[in-house]
Amino acid sequence: MSEQRQVTMTAEQLAKWEAFQEAEAKKEAAELRKQQRETYAQMVDEELAAAIPELVTLSAGIKTVKDTVFGNFAAIIDMKAELFGTKDGGQYSHTFTNSDSTLRLTLGVNTVDGYRDTVEDGITMVRGYIESLATDDKTQALVSAVLRLLSRDGQGNLKASRVLQLRKMAEESGNEQFLEGVKIIEESYQPSITRRYIRAQCKDPKTGAWRNIPLGITDVDLLPENETAPAPDAEAEGTETEAAE
Repeated sequence: MSEQRQVTMTAEQLAKWEAFQEAEAKKEAAELRKQQRETYAQMVDEELAAAIPELVTLSAGIKTVKDTVFGNFAAIIDMKAELFGTKDGGQYSHTFTNSDSTLRLTLGVNTVDGYRDTVEDGITMVRGYIESLATDDKTQALVSAVLRLLSRDGQGNLKASRVLQLRKMAEESGNEQFLEGVKIIEESYQPSITRRYIRAQCKDPKTGAWRNIPLGITDVDLLPENETAPAPDAEAEGTETEAAE
């Protein structure tokens, strides 16, 4: 049992003693925080060293399966092109459904619009025809609206969807210059393929609804009952196996 003593201090001495205790307490707290930071850093290092190799293995496995699926369907896609005449149609996605309509797979590639230099000749022809239609303020406003279809995106390219609108207008007009200009633009189209994607789906036997099979690391947390598949012609999102490209 420790011996207790009663010490008599002056007010000045008490103030110094309390200041000393406070300084020691702060020092101990600072040392504890330092130790906690060191422990935190060590835990992060250990968990990263364990997690990253597993994720690298997972990514490599996804890419292997992805390459295998695309390779296995290559002959089927070629046969489809021969059977249905889509070989020269610029088709960038293919959806396959089994005979029982219980399994569905979509293979495709994302593209970025691009054009050869000859597109400038087509644009000049189209612009010349459309501007010739402006005879007064009213028609000038209409012409300006149509010319906006020739506006470019941030990469300096025309939007393919707008070219389709121009094609429809050209056909309705029947003007040879307009038609020829649009044709040159269309023939100049040279999209760049960015990444391949896969969407796999199965049909719920109870509800008959299509369910996505999660292929992205973000999507695997989705519960099957909460995941309703989109229509087969819906645009593929960039989360589907693209990280393993």
